[in-house]
Amino acid sequence: MATSSSNHHADISQVTKLTLDAFRLACSGAAAAAEAIASGSEEALKALRNCEISLDGIDRDVDEFCTSIITRVSESDARELLACMKFVVALERIGDLLLSFGNRVESVGPRLAAEDKKALESMATRLESMLGEADSAYRERSLDRAVTVLRSDAEMDRLRNLIFLHHLETHHEQRRAESFHVLFMAQGLERAGDHAKNIAEEVCHLVSGRTVRHVLRSYDIPDEKLFIEHLRAQHREKQ
Repeated sequence: MATSSSNHHADISQVTKLTLDAFRLACSGAAAAAEAIASGSEEALKALRNCEISLDGIDRDVDEFCTSIITRVSESDARELLACMKFVVALERIGDLLLSFGNRVESVGPRLAAEDKKALESMATRLESMLGEADSAYRERSLDRAVTVLRSDAEMDRLRNLIFLHHLETHHEQRRAESFHVLFMAQGLERAGDHAKNIAEEVCHLVSGRTVRHVLRSYDIPDEKLFIEHLRAQHREKQ
């Protein structure tokens, strides 16, 4: 019995390690995407492909580990495993989106206007920041960091919308041919940001046991009210 419990603990530790590796890879992939659109670096494009391949492998490994033990562990461990599965699925999808972005950079990057490259680089850099915060939120079990990711998603939407408006309002023939690619690249990065937001939402639930709506509501409460509620909670615990 003790041996079985020890094996489960080792498997859970391995799932956690793989999940953290997936966060690191996705973050590196976003950084590579920013470098690729800014400079057209072949090394950055190669790094993007390698990240996607590695994330696919982690997704398979985590799925195998979790499905083999999730019915034989405690409720808290099962909750952790389910969260890791959700994280890795989202990170693997981010890898796919970044690879698609990289493929477009490789085919049309040299023909894109400097302003488009700069805008897309800004989106990729923002995504890298969101993934780094999501990684830290999970490692530290930090609601503050998770909420930072949730609020950063609005900036990703804003950057995507600016690119869309710019291209939809532009009528120059020489730009029209590349607008299709720019819009798809911007949409892909925005979708990757949505996945990062989903990860942050899952961190909120894992840490607090509450839905994101309730977590965000507490962040909108004035400090004075939060302090009063904290005192009341302490009083109830003493009783």
